[in-house]
Amino acid sequence: MKRSEIKQMKKRKKWPWIVLLLVFVSFGAYALSFYTELSSTLKNMHSPIDREESDKRANEIELENQHPFSVLVLGVDEREGDKGRSDTMIVLTVNPKLKSTKMVSIPRDTYTEIVGYGKKDKLNHAFAFGGIEMSLASVENLLDMPIDYVAEINMEGFQDIVDAVGGIKVENAFDFTQDSIHFPAGTITLNGKEALSYIRMRKGDPNGDFGRQERQKQVIQGVLHKGASFNNLLKYRGIFNALGDNVKTNMTFDEMMEVQKSYRAAAGTIDQLHFEKGHGQRMNGRIWYYIMDEAELNQMSDELKQHLELN
Repeated sequence: MKRSEIKQMKKRKKWPWIVLLLVFVSFGAYALSFYTELSSTLKNMHSPIDREESDKRANEIELENQHPFSVLVLGVDEREGDKGRSDTMIVLTVNPKLKSTKMVSIPRDTYTEIVGYGKKDKLNHAFAFGGIEMSLASVENLLDMPIDYVAEINMEGFQDIVDAVGGIKVENAFDFTQDSIHFPAGTITLNGKEALSYIRMRKGDPNGDFGRQERQKQVIQGVLHKGASFNNLLKYRGIFNALGDNVKTNMTFDEMMEVQKSYRAAAGTIDQLHFEKGHGQRMNGRIWYYIMDEAELNQMSDELKQHLELN
């Protein structure tokens, strides 16, 4: 074989390695860009609160050791000129060892002590009186359990989060129409706009606010399931961008990354709990409150604390 032919063959053998190098460099640049964008988004979501940890915990939780933790989700109906009201209050307990999450909605009209305000009132008023910190302290006091993290969601922007995960499926209990959108009974798929109308319907529900609470939990559960199943970076980018625009939380960037890495399986099994035995009562002749059944409240508290491995 001629020397010129041998040189030509060597040149051809080099090309695959050059291509691989270019691919590697391009992917590395993309990954770095994605990580930078992601970290910026999640850091913007971080909103510290005026406490380091719950007074109801003897020991600090360590996410790297997969300790169970709790989250208070506040769906806030923001109003022009004031702080708004926490229209949705959902407590989640997450146990990665059991690979399960427990979820319970707290009726917004619950009559309870508003910690730091000096009197009893509707629980959802705590946000208007003292923001996230007062809501957090009041829910902890009501359930007699630690709340480790809080997430404030702008309900107007919640539709962006649903769209970011590509829509969700829910099991609708009965046929109804809300905001000119028809929701047939059975399994239905919702986009963001539809999901927002779905969770806002209350007056046409025979179960009133309890029916709406159930739909709110369905939608949040659908988002958790969809988000936990994604492995594509492009999909995560859309999700985190939607979260960054509409969610504030005291969870740090490093904690969010640890949860995404080690706790995703817990979103696969979501056990929905319910307050059902309380009753409505008007006070001062006009204001309607929800009065908790004490035995049910204590039972709920014990179940959640057991899931957090505190009992």
